[in-house]
Amino acid sequence: MADDPKLPTEAFAEAFVDALRGHLGDIVDSSSLTRAIYSTDASNYRIVPQAVLTPRSTNDVITAVRIARAHGVPITVRGGGTSCAGNAVGPGLVIDFSHFMNRVLSVDPDSSTAVVQPGAVLSTLQNAALPFGLRFGPDPSTATRCTIGGMIGNNACGPHGLSYGRTADNVVSMTWLTGRGDVITAGSGNDTLAVVPGLDSFVSENLAVLRTEFGRFGRQISGYSLEHLLPENGRNLAAALTGTEGSCGILLEATVRLVTRAPAPALAVLGYSDMATAADDVPNLLPFHPLALEGLDAQLVDVVRRAHGSASVPTLPAGGGWLIAEVGGAGSEEAVEAARKLVASSGSADAVVLPAGPEATRLWQIRADGAGLAGRTADGKQAWPGWEDSAVPPERLGDYLRGLEALMAEEDVSGLAYGHFGDGCVHVRIDFPLDAGSTLMRRFLERAAALAAEHGGSLSGEHGDGRARSELLPAMYSPQALRAMETFKALLDPEDLMNPGVVVRPAPLDADLRRPQALTLRATDGFAFAHDGGDITDAVHRCVGVGKCRADLREQGGFMCPSYTATRDEKDSTRGRARMLQEMLNGGVVTRGWSSPEVHDALDLCLSCKACANDCPTGIDMAMFKSETLHQTYKGRLRPLSHYTLGRLPQWLRLAAPLAPLLNLAGRIPLLSRAMTTMMGADPRRSLPTLPRTPFRWRKRSRTAREQAGGPKVLLWVDSFSDAINPDIPQDALDVLSAVGCDVEIAGPGACCGLTLVSTGQLTAAKAKLRRTLDLLIPHVRDGRTVVGIEPSCIATLRSDLVELLPDDPRAAELSRSVKTIAEFVTSIGWAPPRAAEKLLVQPHCHHYAVMGYDADQALLEAMGCDVEISAGCCGLAGNFGMEKGHYEVSAKIAQDGIIAKASTSPDRRILADGFSCRTQVHDLADLDSRHLVQIIAEALRSPTAAQRQRP
Repeated sequence: MADDPKLPTEAFAEAFVDALRGHLGDIVDSSSLTRAIYSTDASNYRIVPQAVLTPRSTNDVITAVRIARAHGVPITVRGGGTSCAGNAVGPGLVIDFSHFMNRVLSVDPDSSTAVVQPGAVLSTLQNAALPFGLRFGPDPSTATRCTIGGMIGNNACGPHGLSYGRTADNVVSMTWLTGRGDVITAGSGNDTLAVVPGLDSFVSENLAVLRTEFGRFGRQISGYSLEHLLPENGRNLAAALTGTEGSCGILLEATVRLVTRAPAPALAVLGYSDMATAADDVPNLLPFHPLALEGLDAQLVDVVRRAHGSASVPTLPAGGGWLIAEVGGAGSEEAVEAARKLVASSGSADAVVLPAGPEATRLWQIRADGAGLAGRTADGKQAWPGWEDSAVPPERLGDYLRGLEALMAEEDVSGLAYGHFGDGCVHVRIDFPLDAGSTLMRRFLERAAALAAEHGGSLSGEHGDGRARSELLPAMYSPQALRAMETFKALLDPEDLMNPGVVVRPAPLDADLRRPQALTLRATDGFAFAHDGGDITDAVHRCVGVGKCRADLREQGGFMCPSYTATRDEKDSTRGRARMLQEMLNGGVVTRGWSSPEVHDALDLCLSCKACANDCPTGIDMAMFKSETLHQTYKGRLRPLSHYTLGRLPQWLRLAAPLAPLLNLAGRIPLLSRAMTTMMGADPRRSLPTLPRTPFRWRKRSRTAREQAGGPKVLLWVDSFSDAINPDIPQDALDVLSAVGCDVEIAGPGACCGLTLVSTGQLTAAKAKLRRTLDLLIPHVRDGRTVVGIEPSCIATLRSDLVELLPDDPRAAELSRSVKTIAEFVTSIGWAPPRAAEKLLVQPHCHHYAVMGYDADQALLEAMGCDVEISAGCCGLAGNFGMEKGHYEVSAKIAQDGIIAKASTSPDRRILADGFSCRTQVHDLADLDSRHLVQIIAEALRSPTAAQRQRP
């Protein structure tokens, strides 16, 4: 695309950006950081824009388009950036509607409609419609972050497109800005075509081709949906513009149709020998009118089991592939009965019926995470979009799948299939070797396009053509149909400034690919990146852009990504950071490698919470990348002050212990406290912790092992923070383990996980610290002791970072397997805990949630009789992050929107927070006390009723 005359020269681009900024101010961003992040979406493509606009109003958009037209600059519109086909990247101006123009303006239950701005996220609309028993019908798996504008751009469908139709079927009218600069109202009816000069004549002149080549089956999404312009189809311009992928203008506002929400649908899960056999059964099930009918490959479920354990997957029938039929009814019993009737008429070898509830929800979550989970093949290779959403008439689906499988075998590629089988739509990402070039991808896509056309299908069943498939449209359309699409676009965008290269006059499908441009970067003296064979380039490309990190934590219930929830800035999402690291490997915009200012800006607000390693379906670990970046940038160089203070805090705490009274006095004097925090590189608004007179290691009682012959052998590992700041907690842990009947020994001083060194990227020192810890703990492990820790972040470090930092030391994996939390340990031996009927608001530590999971703790608390409410999301302090200068506001906002807001609405609940950071944050910002789990258990053990129970 370098020879495209519409691409501005550097001077011309600067004049364009100056003109934009002169009229629109700071909502125009042409920084290298922002241009790099917006250079790609969820596709294979990379095109660096000249500027990014985040408009606040329709007038901002109209002004920007006027200026772009005057300068001849192309325009690409973007919503959630989840486009898989390269629909949302372009060389000129990118307009991101998701930041400001993202509201649901109204919901009218009488007409079952809603008015929305283009950047409104689908789940926001669903929540607004919920009180009226309504919903928007189409629901892509990216519902928590995809926007209505993006759905209209691609004519999205989702699982419930089977029952509620495509987005085109659910749009009533639109306020639309054409490429000419005109604002029109697009609706339906005899007069609607008159708003576009020449459109009525165009329809009259092309009746034959519009009737024969467009709208042949429901999932014919490729190309423009010009059949909606026909008189017998209501002359529906709104529907015809839906699916034009931003190539015919810009949506400014939409009125959409809502449908009645099914009250309690059940799932019929049907097992088959393979996916093609499952597809053969689809026509037999459609007469039962399921709300959704999804296909799921067994290998995809195996990926989930390997990543998150068998408990994350509900009970499934035997088989190599499944159909998941969602069946409605007036209530749960009626829905279950209808599901059983569907099962009885199916050709499945085995089946289960799941009523609405947790099991069904878990299965839907696996299906929703499909795009990310399928980003790796069964043998762990990176898989790519490009042929990820082809569709054929449902009656042809089984044969099409067999043909597709044969084609993949011939080309020696693979992928994990799933999709909307009731509509004939197949999702599969394929392990094209893009790091070696794109020749195989081109050949495969050309052959696959011919195969889909042979079965009367569409190259795209819901994602649009974008840069991935527009060049292939001649495989399914005649020259006359292609000319009709060109003419239609010209009526609305005669200068071809709206998303050029898409659908009409397409760019080559193998131009502007991101992965082939990336330099290969191997792991060296930092983390091993073992899951990716030591290839950092492969590791960072785990992020395929599904954007789950942009979802509202309150809706998805996870912990990712806390800083993005506070700023709503793309650079602060896990995806934005991954894109920046990818750009670092691509060069051109980000040019100084690990030391690039753009990389450090993007990573600055990463809390290193590790939630992405658990919540992101691709398993990317941004905490590891941040640590590696700091390590590679600063090794052998002067570091930021906070690395020497907060990054080496365990060392300073040990030295400070004899001076505790003096330091505590200084901490109570505001002037001295501010001076001390400033000297540490911390924010002066932070308070200093109160140090105990006697650390745990100095307590006489703590030095005595509690040996009980025949009891489980335990090594109580007291971390630096518990020892030096909260010694009562390890004392309670010792009492609890004694009450359990354990043979307890206490780890000697010096067994440190090195977490503060890891989080500040001091990896050489961290490795030395971890080797010392191995020397101290492994003899106990080999003596048969389970290492029971207290601080979740420290336990998580030995469970995860240890093996990544010392992969060649077999003791690392040995210790990692032997470290447990208190809850994991006592539940694993079947201990019956004391009763404690407390109402608790629980703040799980992020590392606890991400690495160990909180299930054992929740089960233990419930066994004690506690009423538990979990606060989703990070506390915002995250070790050194919230203490450092420049992070206070974001840290505080995360807490105020999360645990502190929860505490204010649940004043009768006491806070449980195992993490030192979490306890510090709620006390620092809200003067709220909180306790560790072992304190709650110990208090229950000391109660009179517990004492009576324990008497012989």
